[in-house]
Amino acid sequence: MDYSGKKAAFYTLGCKLNFSETSSIARRFEDVGFERIEFSEKADVVVINSCSVTAEGDKKTRNIIRQAIRRNPDSVIVVTGCYAQLQPETIQKIEGVDLIVGSAEKLSIPEYLGDLTKKAQTEIHIQAPKQIKNYFHAYSFGDRTRSFLKVQDGCDYYCTYCTIPFARGRSRNDSIANTVAEAREIVAKGTLEIILTGVNIGDFGKSTGEEFIDLLKELDKIEDLRRIRISSVEPNLLTDEVIEFVARSQRIMPHFHLPLQSGSNDVLALMKRKYKREVFESRVEKIKKELPSAFVGVDVIAGTNGETDEFFRDSYRFIADLEVSQLHAFPYSERPGTKALEIKPVVPVEERKQRTQRLIALSERKTTYFYQQQLGTTHEVLFEEQKDKVSISGFTENYIRVETSYNKALENRIVSVKLENILPNGNVWGSLVEQRNS
Repeated sequence: MDYSGKKAAFYTLGCKLNFSETSSIARRFEDVGFERIEFSEKADVVVINSCSVTAEGDKKTRNIIRQAIRRNPDSVIVVTGCYAQLQPETIQKIEGVDLIVGSAEKLSIPEYLGDLTKKAQTEIHIQAPKQIKNYFHAYSFGDRTRSFLKVQDGCDYYCTYCTIPFARGRSRNDSIANTVAEAREIVAKGTLEIILTGVNIGDFGKSTGEEFIDLLKELDKIEDLRRIRISSVEPNLLTDEVIEFVARSQRIMPHFHLPLQSGSNDVLALMKRKYKREVFESRVEKIKKELPSAFVGVDVIAGTNGETDEFFRDSYRFIADLEVSQLHAFPYSERPGTKALEIKPVVPVEERKQRTQRLIALSERKTTYFYQQQLGTTHEVLFEEQKDKVSISGFTENYIRVETSYNKALENRIVSVKLENILPNGNVWGSLVEQRNS
C-alpha cells in the first residue's frame, strides 16, 4: 500500500540495539511513502519501541504509550520491542493501542497498518521465542554523528535475573560479508564512527560458523571508516586475541564495556553467570596492560535476590580494587518468569537503592580519577551536532566527553584537543590543538 502524504512518529526506549532497529523500521516506513516526524508532532501512525530490562522500563513504556494516545487519539498506535514481546496482554488493556508487534515482526509493521483507521480490537502479531529464527539487520542513521550497527541478536545465556532470551530468542547473526557491506553503506553516507551493538555481540558467528574476531578484522579494513566502538561484551567472550587486536588497530577505539553484574562469586553463581570474578579481573588487567589509557565501563546489579550484606560488601571491595573507569549500577528488578524469583533472601527495595547509590558514588570517584589521569594529554575528539550553540562536545578515542567553545565547523569532524580541566557537569574542557579535514 502507498502511504504517500502520511506521517509517522517513533519513540525508542532502552538500549542501543533498540535505537538501531527503530531507525531501520523508520526507513521501512519511508519506503512505503511515510514522512518521518518528531514524536511531539501530530502523526498518522506512532510506533513505540519498548524496553523491559527492568520494572522501571516497563513503567516508562506504559507512560509513553498513554502519552502518545493522549497526543494522537485518532492515530494508529503501534507497540513493539521487548515489552511488547513479553507482556502483550498488559499492553492490550491500554485503551487506544491498535497493534502489538513482536520481535520477529518488527520490520513488517507497515504490512499490518491497513487503511490507517483505528482498530476495533487490539491486534497482536507475536511469535513464541522458540519460533524466532529470522535475523533482520539494522543500523541507525541521521540521529547523531555516530551510527549504531546491529551485528547480533538474541541470547543463549539464561541468567536467572534476565528475560532477554525470552524477548529476543536464540543468538543469531548475519554473515561477516553482509555485516561489512552494511558498514560500508553507513560510511558512504558520511558517518565517521560506528558502534557495534547487539544482545551478546561476543557470541557473533554462532549461527554462521564465523567468529567475532574475524568480524573485527574485516571491519578494520574499511579505509574510510575512522572509528569503531565495541559495545558490551561478556567477559568470558572477550579473548586475549580480541584485546590484542584492538590494541594494534587504528580504527577500533580503546573503549570496553563489560557486564560484571556482581563482584561476589557467590552471587555470580546464583545469577548463573558463565564466569567467576577472577576471569573478569584478568580481562581488566589484560586491557590495561595492552591499552593503559583505555576506558573500561562495567555493569553492576545491586540487591539481587540472594545478595546478603556480606556478599555485597565482598562485591564492593572487589569492584573498588578494579582499575575500571565507570560503573553502570542499577538496582535489581524482579522480572516475571525468571528463576531469580525463587532465590532467597529477598533484598528490600530501599536497601537495593542504598547499595546502588554506594556504587554510583564509587563510580563517580573512579571516573574522576580516570579523567584526572588524562588531563594535559592530547586526544582526537569527534564533535557532535550541538543545539545550544554555547559549547560543542564529543568523545575522545577513550570515551571522555570533551567540551570546547562552540564552532559549527567542528560538527562531525575529528579534531586534536588538549584536555585542560574537569567541568562541574563532569565533562572535560579541551582546547583545540589542530584541525584535520574529516
